[in-house]
Amino acid sequence: MDEDAPLLVIVDAANVVGSVPDGWWRDRRGAAERLRDRLAVDGVPGRAGPVEIVLVVEGAARGVESVPGVRVEAAGGSGDDHMVELVARAGGRPCLVVTADRELRCRVAELGAEVAGPRTVRP
Repeated sequence: MDEDAPLLVIVDAANVVGSVPDGWWRDRRGAAERLRDRLAVDGVPGRAGPVEIVLVVEGAARGVESVPGVRVEAAGGSGDDHMVELVARAGGRPCLVVTADRELRCRVAELGAEVAGPRTVRP
């Protein structure tokens, strides 16, 4: 594992946004943009050192643009499959996947990623 590489933080936008019943379903894209903007300002609380944040969007949230500090990737198909692919391509780099999805957590943990729940990045 490359201990010197910045932590790659992959955020499951749909799962994190959906973790709080605040009306996100009325504007999925807007909810993903608010999450992106919060990540750009706050980063990942409790994580010292440099991080690279990737917000994975799908469905109605496709089209959300990247901003400084947060790269947004639109999954062409399954968001879960896209996140697993990102971890697999990380090449031993430390990864943290933020999601509550049990199956996704198992899949990325098998590849060596650390997992955390939505509260890691959402109050």
